[in-house]
Amino acid sequence: MTWLQRHRLRAFLASSLWIVPVLCMAVALGLGPVVRRLDAALGWTLFGFGPEGARAVMGGLVASVFTFVVFVFSILLVAVQVASASLSPRVIAGILAQRPVKVCLGLMVFTFVFGLATLGRIETTVPQLPVAVVVFTSLASIVAFLYLIDHVGRSLRPVSVVSQVGREGAQVIASIYPLQLAEFPEEPEGPGPLLGQTPGQTVRSRAGGVVLAFDIAGLVDLARRSDAVIELVPQVGDFVAKGDPLFRVFGGAGAADEERLYERIALGAERTIEQDPAFPFRIIVDVATKALSPAINDPTTAVLGLDQLHHLLRSVGARKLDTGLVRDGGLRPRLVYRTPDWEDFVELAVTEIRQFGESSIQVSRRLRAMLEDLIAALPAERRPPLQDELASLQRSCARAFHDPEDRLRAEQGDSQGLGGSVRRPESRG
Repeated sequence: MTWLQRHRLRAFLASSLWIVPVLCMAVALGLGPVVRRLDAALGWTLFGFGPEGARAVMGGLVASVFTFVVFVFSILLVAVQVASASLSPRVIAGILAQRPVKVCLGLMVFTFVFGLATLGRIETTVPQLPVAVVVFTSLASIVAFLYLIDHVGRSLRPVSVVSQVGREGAQVIASIYPLQLAEFPEEPEGPGPLLGQTPGQTVRSRAGGVVLAFDIAGLVDLARRSDAVIELVPQVGDFVAKGDPLFRVFGGAGAADEERLYERIALGAERTIEQDPAFPFRIIVDVATKALSPAINDPTTAVLGLDQLHHLLRSVGARKLDTGLVRDGGLRPRLVYRTPDWEDFVELAVTEIRQFGESSIQVSRRLRAMLEDLIAALPAERRPPLQDELASLQRSCARAFHDPEDRLRAEQGDSQGLGGSVRRPESRG
């Protein structure tokens, strides 16, 4: 199995809601005969149901569990609509892929199918052990249903959504940029290993799509085998149209195998967080800017987003970001690719929220507190973009707030947006 096939399989299993319930259905059908044979061998009475009582209990439980299944799917449809309308369409996949949702649905489907199989076997005698299994799994399904209602309700809160995206963003940042800036200073920009060279081969995309991920180790191995340097032209998260350059190959004894190159890059319809450290910023900014729209007008949600952006910027700002060059064991360059730099992250995290929240004192105060803290906490080489954004914020406040008192409030950094303890300067004369 190639890297691309494994990637597609993992993505399919992780994002598909129906796989776990279908597997539980198969388990229920396969487990039924086993439990019936075990019941015949043990001869347990357990609840001691007679045929009529067992049919009544099984019928009621099976119908109830089926109602739970239908209601859960209805809840998920409503959750998707609410999340798309009030937060961002890019959080829908995360809601449907949550493990508790899949497990609870799987338990209910198992109970329903196993209960039907047991109900059909109740004739003059009652299979006591299968009936007991249905009773206990039905009780567990009720508990799972109540838990799922609570879980979905909590998951749809803005703070839960942006916090989850923030946690995933911190993980991908750590994986893409593993080195700390304090221990491994970034090298000053100089001529790259491919500067001035003409590629011997250009591999173009066969289909359009967004670059989701690529196989670093596999591409380095291909480059080493052909004694070449491979350049991945688009950045992860970029959209490439059919016919756009995908790879450039420099040097080497001959042309690289295009099929093997295609097998080491994944294209899709929508960006994912897997190898895209900028995408968590994009999702949180989308949530914050939608909250600042006149139709919603919820600056507190924007402040919650700034909390997570503050955390992510502090994490990425402390890391060595010039990681787009991979060498082989002999320290020869083999793979070149692009990743977002510090200016990209700062611009993405700050610019749109500053523009959409220009008239909000709460957003201005929280944004200022974030920028001032990052300027004080991060290394000196990270400060210029932050200082530029702080100057832009100052000009925005001057444009938006004509009343001196409002302008004075907006120019105070406050980690809560409004309501936190701040040191107020003396009033201007």
